[in-house]
Amino acid sequence: MLRKLFNVYISSDKDFTKRIKSMTGVTPQNLKLYKLAFYHRSTFNELSDLAQNNERLEYLGDALLNSISAEYLYHKYPNGDEGFLTKMRSKIVKRKTLNYIADAMGLDTLLMEFNRTHISTSMLGNALEALIGAMYLELGYDTTRKFVVNRLFRKYLDIHDLETNDDNFKSRLLEWGQKQGHEVQYKVISKFKQDHRDRYRVVVTVNGEELSTAEDFNKKNAEQQASEVALAKLGIKESAEA
Repeated sequence: MLRKLFNVYISSDKDFTKRIKSMTGVTPQNLKLYKLAFYHRSTFNELSDLAQNNERLEYLGDALLNSISAEYLYHKYPNGDEGFLTKMRSKIVKRKTLNYIADAMGLDTLLMEFNRTHISTSMLGNALEALIGAMYLELGYDTTRKFVVNRLFRKYLDIHDLETNDDNFKSRLLEWGQKQGHEVQYKVISKFKQDHRDRYRVVVTVNGEELSTAEDFNKKNAEQQASEVALAKLGIKESAEA
């Protein structure tokens, strides 16, 4: 309790403390842990007694988010079969959804404060997962679950819209290939550094012929973008720019 009071009223980081409390509903004690959630690996920092970036917290938060999502959906859809629940969970924890939630929460401002690099969209969702990991380490599973369900899912997600909206372009393209008897493959054709981070260029081929390419800092995102372009070229979906 004394540490929390110190963080709120006396600490030089009291503004950071209040921002975390506003986002999560709880007052953080270990500020260094919560700050770590916003350090991207491309940015050097002086947290010498901890890991130098948020990747380990992101890994932990990702596992927790999958577990909490599974439990949430299990109770929300008592008649949903395994396939439906799995598909719904993938929609919740996919990068696009997490990026949207993190942006709506204002995590971009914290990322800009703690990093000396261009803030990409994918960094938002990563920071959200890292924040979830930090909360779990300090507060345990129950408090973290309540935060995720009440302050993320119920506040930012339209769960019924997720039911009807299918924007998993890679899955749709692969299903099309299976139904039509075409071989759809993905390949990383280049990997290079940009803003001190790995960036991937991915090509989609159908029966060995190149159909579309895309690039992103996240390989899965690049595959989704290339799939969306491929679907548009095949006439399966209209181009987003149309």
